[in-house]
Amino acid sequence: MKVAANIKYLKISAQKLRAGADLVRGQRAIDAQVLLLNMPQKSARMISAGLKSAIANAENNYSLNSATLQISEIRVDQGPKLKRGRPRARGAFGRIEHPMAHLRITLDSGTNDTKAEAKAPVKTDAKPKVTTKITNKKRGLK
Repeated sequence: MKVAANIKYLKISAQKLRAGADLVRGQRAIDAQVLLLNMPQKSARMISAGLKSAIANAENNYSLNSATLQISEIRVDQGPKLKRGRPRARGAFGRIEHPMAHLRITLDSGTNDTKAEAKAPVKTDAKPKVTTKITNKKRGLK
């Protein structure tokens, strides 16, 4: 069963948040928590909060055991930017943007049948589709 947690409008750039998310992608939830607690980055604290929320969702809403949970997906998207400014030399205006990011963490308990469906054999003998170019002559135009 898949359980997700969304955290929106995090005051950090998506690029910095992705760097922390790449370290824990695919790990067990408990191992990822231990790793994130020992990291000094701001992104690690934010991802840890999201992971804690996803684990709480799994335990309280679906009665899943936290020891069996694994991170199946971590998605980091760009959020809006706060646009501020500061006066610069000769009457110019210096634009300052404060980026935000959205974080989605999906945990999988591994107790459903979706993994068996995903491992179904893929057809390899499929022929490529041939397309023909229709010219003006074939359309009846000059």
